[in-house]
Amino acid sequence: MTDYPNDSFSLSSLVGHSPGKSSRPEAPAAFVPGQSNGTAPGALRSLARRLAGLVIPVAATLALAGCSPSAEDGQAARTLKIAFWGDNTVLVSVDPFQVYWIEHRVLLRNVAESLTDQDPKTGEIIPWLAKSWEVSDDALEYTFHLREDVTFSNGERFDAQAVKIAFDSNKAFAAEVPSTFGATYLAGYEHAEVLDAFTVKLVLSRPNAGFLQAASTTNLAILAPASYRLTARERSLGKIVGSGPFVLESYTPEVGARLVKRKDYAWPSANLKNPGAAHLDSVELSYVPEESVRNGLFLQGQVDILWPRNPFSEVDLKLFQSRGATIQSRSLPGPAFNLYPNAQDKRVLADPRVRLALQKAIDRKTYAATIYNPDFPVVDGVYDLTTPYFKTQGAKLAYDPAGAERLLDEAGWVKGADGYRQKDGKRLSLTYILSPAETAGDVLVQDQLRKVGIELKLDVLTRAERVTANAAGNYDLTSTYMSRADPIILQTILDPRTANSAALASNIYSPQTLERATALFDAGITATAGGQRARAYGELQDLLIDEGLAFPIYERVWQAATAPRVRNFQWSAEGFAFLSDIEVDQP
Repeated sequence: MTDYPNDSFSLSSLVGHSPGKSSRPEAPAAFVPGQSNGTAPGALRSLARRLAGLVIPVAATLALAGCSPSAEDGQAARTLKIAFWGDNTVLVSVDPFQVYWIEHRVLLRNVAESLTDQDPKTGEIIPWLAKSWEVSDDALEYTFHLREDVTFSNGERFDAQAVKIAFDSNKAFAAEVPSTFGATYLAGYEHAEVLDAFTVKLVLSRPNAGFLQAASTTNLAILAPASYRLTARERSLGKIVGSGPFVLESYTPEVGARLVKRKDYAWPSANLKNPGAAHLDSVELSYVPEESVRNGLFLQGQVDILWPRNPFSEVDLKLFQSRGATIQSRSLPGPAFNLYPNAQDKRVLADPRVRLALQKAIDRKTYAATIYNPDFPVVDGVYDLTTPYFKTQGAKLAYDPAGAERLLDEAGWVKGADGYRQKDGKRLSLTYILSPAETAGDVLVQDQLRKVGIELKLDVLTRAERVTANAAGNYDLTSTYMSRADPIILQTILDPRTANSAALASNIYSPQTLERATALFDAGITATAGGQRARAYGELQDLLIDEGLAFPIYERVWQAATAPRVRNFQWSAEGFAFLSDIEVDQP
């Protein structure tokens, strides 16, 4: 799923959260595509040489934080080192129920496990800590039959009572902090009934067609009962105990984390190839905000996996591959990176002809090739293609500047001598609010719209200012997304009744389209058969594109570069990685 829920990022941002009635602040912008597009390979090699002097201090800093490699040569050889993008400074937490930061969710997927898992190729829900389950006809009761051979790393037994404690504790926290990210996954949960030591019934107050999928995510991972006796702050700072193949030994905010192997582990889901304890002895995660420093660490061989937020530029791809690296790529499930309009009365985008002209004026193929590389996938719909029930909208998203100009002519916007359109003495101008800075992608879209006579103002705000502007509706275009391998995630963005930002969701619709959208959201969440869900979410995707209520810009692809010594990297359905499958050769 997510990253940062309901963000409002720049065109090349990743994982954030739009403001609104939620009190949760926004995450910092993450995606900066094309940052190294103008850098030649030789310049990057020169940069790497200059960074050699930085590597030692950085490594020393990590050592002081408990993230240094082991003194034992053999153990060091079996230590995997990962350089992530920067840590979350807005919500400092590795508590599974609260976490939206995708880097933290990679960590958590290997420490804490879930009742179910999801096949990353088919989206099918498969057994994990629960070996089987039944769902009542009214989809309000889920009875899980649990494995009997699982223990938490502190020695506590995993059983029905542990599941009840986890779900009830999460429900209580969500009641206290409704804006917490995990609350959306727990929607409808009422209570748990322990039927016997290894059978538990989870009862919902209303249908939630995504509940089985939610039960597969890191956000509803089951911690040991002892973890829930601690405060939320203690869990946030790393006091968590799971049943996974690794134990979280330490977490130092903004610096890094260290995972150590659990030797007695023996209950993976079918998604993993390794049936027992991890091949690795430990995993060291470092949070490195600066792209140049991250790249330098990788090029110098100081880290095994380079895992930024933004996809690599063509220059970076060629450089890393020339060093023997393998580029791992997966589209993150959930909505694509979309722009959303403020279509309320008296706003320029209240006119559907202008919205549809905007849709036709965006050249998505050029965006993908220019900002990333010629092989980068072109966005094909409201959702990324890894999302269940994805429906292609490619034909409707074709670049058609002539069609855009005809629509603008029909709407009464006339091109002036300066190339911009005007009506009633006013220029056709749209304000796109973004933070913390404009990017190459923003400027490219700005140029594309200029060609049909639309002025796009890139209004760079601080995160606090952007929160205020979104909540007040002082914008024409904004952006947001979340990651989850179920289409229900869009309801957290675009359904005003449940969205983290009610203002953003409300501003998209006219009264007529709002009624249609909410009816489709309801049909999708209450459906009891796959065909019903496919129909509801297919019609919803059609509505959003046909009415110009979402403007897909790019496919949200997450990439990692793995060093030649790294073997068996594979993605989870959520877009994370199963680290216990990974093997490393001698450095």
